[in-house]
Amino acid sequence: MTRLIAGFAGSLTLSVPKSGTRPTSDRVREAIFSALEARDLIDGARVVDLYAGSGALGLEAASRGAESVVLVEKAASAARVCQANARLVEQQAARFGVDPAPRIRVVTRAARSAVETLDAPVDLVFIDPPYEAGAAEVDELLAELVPHLAADAVVALERSSRSVPPSEVRGLVLDRTARYGETVVHWMRRVTEEG
Repeated sequence: MTRLIAGFAGSLTLSVPKSGTRPTSDRVREAIFSALEARDLIDGARVVDLYAGSGALGLEAASRGAESVVLVEKAASAARVCQANARLVEQQAARFGVDPAPRIRVVTRAARSAVETLDAPVDLVFIDPPYEAGAAEVDELLAELVPHLAADAVVALERSSRSVPPSEVRGLVLDRTARYGETVVHWMRRVTEEG
């Protein structure tokens, strides 16, 4: 069982796909969102959640004030779960009179092909690929993502503690890495040539 932690949809129980996904633990989600809120990076943000699974990361951002959220999940069964969870969050927004309500969209595509369709500069990206995804695959995704990022965008990449850190990608700098048991979160930010 997965619950949203805070915001207008806090305590809302989300459905989780029956198989094929690895939900981010409550502990890791709490740490991620504490770090984001400490830097005031959620309110009004345009968010993309790649490899969304249940959509918990993106929907947590929606609950906490993101302007828009795109949940990207290539498995049709998991994308249906994302859609159902998104409807629950939208219903909560209507129930509490959230204005403006966050715009939530589910895209049923592979992460790399979905990145090509992003239509606005993105402020915040969650990337939680399967642990078996190779380093080269993740690095290629990061490189393709860079042109779609806003000037001060933040990327949170969740990986196994046994995986190698992401390679240097032009336009992104690794700020820090935080470890939570078997999970690490690599925090990156968009940088321009000037800095």
